[in-house]
Amino acid sequence: MRIIIPTLLAGLMASSVDAAVQTKTVNYKDGDQPCVGFLAWDDAVPGPRPGVLVVHEWWGLDEYARGRAKQLAELGYIAFAADMYGDGKTVDHPKDAGEMAAKVRANVQAWRKRALAGLDVLKSDPRCDARKLAAIGYCFGGSTALQLAYGGADLKAVATFHAALPTPSADEAKQIQPRILVCNGADDTFIPTTAIASFREALDKAGVKYEFINFPGAVHSFTVPEADQRHNPGMKYNKSADETSWKKMKELFAATLAK
Repeated sequence: MRIIIPTLLAGLMASSVDAAVQTKTVNYKDGDQPCVGFLAWDDAVPGPRPGVLVVHEWWGLDEYARGRAKQLAELGYIAFAADMYGDGKTVDHPKDAGEMAAKVRANVQAWRKRALAGLDVLKSDPRCDARKLAAIGYCFGGSTALQLAYGGADLKAVATFHAALPTPSADEAKQIQPRILVCNGADDTFIPTTAIASFREALDKAGVKYEFINFPGAVHSFTVPEADQRHNPGMKYNKSADETSWKKMKELFAATLAK
């Protein structure tokens, strides 16, 4: 017993630490379309806390996006990973992913509406301080977070990682409320330099507060460790760029979402 009891106590202590971050699947709707999102929060944090919407890559709401939501919960935020495809759909083949993302992007207003449905879930949670909201996204998800900003969503911050950069119209750029952080791979062949220039010109003309960071040597999906398993030279994990971009996001949130 002298050996067993300390072992049991150690196990219980470890469990209590792990149990601080809670998660649950959330069923919600965008109009008639059922969606399946993922909520994460730290139950040790008292009262309402800032909320962060997490938007997945073009593969759908997978474990990677859920993992990022849990990381944000560990930082003291409440995070909701939205389902942009509906019914919790995920795909593994680039062709399927491209088709799914293109279908959502085809109608910009419907695209934004789907994202807003996820944001509404986050805002309505009693643990969320709806006055302090941010959105982050990866690849397709980064573009989605930007579309929320272009539509005038009440956000304090937006952070994108290896995202396509749709150019807002002059009127859309004037509606942008959040500070924006764009983390881009300097060697990302998926993001044309012309798109970057057009994006930055539109934000500069509108006086939007943003930071654009090009990470040398980084290509698409540089924040995703599993990217190397895709066997695509245009998609590769970059540990330094991943860690630095996450640090820059935390600095942005500290400046915009602090109590």
